Amino acid sequence: MMTFFPIYAVFVLLIFNFLVDKLCHALEMEKSKQAGTFRMVNVMVLILLFSSYLRILNAMV
Repeated sequence: MMTFFPIYAVFVLLIFNFLVDKLCHALEMEKSKQAGTFRMVNVMVLILLFSSYLRILNAMV
């Protein structure tokens, strides 16, 4: 499980970044707003992935 989760996390981040990129192009956002949007989404997804990783670690113990 410890080797599967980092691969899963990278896959999730790539999907979310792809979807946010599509959203930014659909809304025709400025570059400065795009950077802020990507940063916010990436931080929120990383927090969710980290908390789920901790939950998996606690379940295994």
